[in-house]
Amino acid sequence: MDRIDKKILNLLQKNNRISNQKLAETVGLSAPACLKRVKKLRESGVIMADVSIVSPQIVGHRINVIVEVEMDRDTLDVYDSFNRQMSACPEVTQCYQVTGEVDFVLVVLVPDMQTYEAFARRELASNRYLRKFRSLISLRREKFRTAIEL
Repeated sequence: MDRIDKKILNLLQKNNRISNQKLAETVGLSAPACLKRVKKLRESGVIMADVSIVSPQIVGHRINVIVEVEMDRDTLDVYDSFNRQMSACPEVTQCYQVTGEVDFVLVVLVPDMQTYEAFARRELASNRYLRKFRSLISLRREKFRTAIEL
């Protein structure tokens, strides 16, 4: 990946609806050469997806909960099972396996506390391999980015 690829990626992360012509002009390439580079970035997995970022508040998901999860056992089968379980939960927008005092950190978006309580009972409290979990309710989001500066 060279500096032109990085310029392309930085621009696409800010606006992936930019026309190929405008993108090519901005990075100093011909339109076909730019299109070829973007296609290669997609095929190689550097560009994982083209998405629209939706405002959680406007669509009714007003509560953001960070959940720290500590498992009862440190085994791959337990971790894999928990990962699969969280992947199937629509409330979980992010799931990280981490080092340190806890095993997982979840980001959970829900419309209200009743929905979070139902999720916690159904998916966390009922998990026989989960030792404990701690819920941190976000008061407000101070920073949110999806772009990685290259």
